[in-house]
Amino acid sequence: MSTAPMVGIGHLTMLDVPPPDWVTLAAETGFDMVGIRAAAVGPTEEPWPMTAGSTMLAETRRRLDDTGVGVLDVELIKLTPDTNVDAFESLFYTGSRLGASFVNVMADDPDLDRIRDNFAAVAEKAEPYQLRPVIEPMAYMRVNSLAEAIFVAHGSGGGVTVDPLHLRRFGATLDQVRAIDRELLLYYQLCDAPLEGPTGLPRPRSLPRGQSVEGVPDAQIEARALRLLPGEGELPLNEIVAAMPDDIPVSVEAPNLSLRAELGAVEFLRRARAAVDNILRVRTA
Repeated sequence: MSTAPMVGIGHLTMLDVPPPDWVTLAAETGFDMVGIRAAAVGPTEEPWPMTAGSTMLAETRRRLDDTGVGVLDVELIKLTPDTNVDAFESLFYTGSRLGASFVNVMADDPDLDRIRDNFAAVAEKAEPYQLRPVIEPMAYMRVNSLAEAIFVAHGSGGGVTVDPLHLRRFGATLDQVRAIDRELLLYYQLCDAPLEGPTGLPRPRSLPRGQSVEGVPDAQIEARALRLLPGEGELPLNEIVAAMPDDIPVSVEAPNLSLRAELGAVEFLRRARAAVDNILRVRTA
């Protein structure tokens, strides 16, 4: 029998929960690890005060020590034409202080070669902090295929993470997932969704921490607010999990504003933990 992997919960799932309370919630609901959004990704998003010397960073570190919960990744770096890698030093420090293993990266720069160069520079800058970058291909970003993500990460010291929702929305096949070099797969994400992408979604009145609502594609609204918990949709999760190495962590990233409002934070996370256990049970049987 295979050993079950460490299971984390991505901060996007409940981005309105402050990092110290996020750690406590994860511990109460059975998660081994958390992701922490330590840097805002867009101009409207309000960052959590998690920089060096902040009270929130110190309290988050204390909660980690008290609960035994670990930090899988910190986010988020968005590579653009104007990227200055030196600007991420504060995020690297925060990730190191929290004991994170990875820093999540997405890319929206038309120049793929520049993305690759900047990703390699991020890997070099992050290494002294014992962090490794992982690039996540997303349906609505410039890096929106597995081939492009692999091109960016290859030889950098970083890796690739896969998200079932994005895999479906940009048309990846299971054979392509199975063909990813295992050295590049450092952790992966789980959520669920209908097979068909959304159209004409109503705009939520707001999203946590001021994430933008207006002018963003339906796929982005779905990813930020309308994902399903693992096993509650139509994505081939068992096959995706079977394609992943046995010894890498998995992180649930499944923001669903309506279900969270219906169940409350604790019950929502309990259901999320049970959902991922059901998927992993097939893998370890």
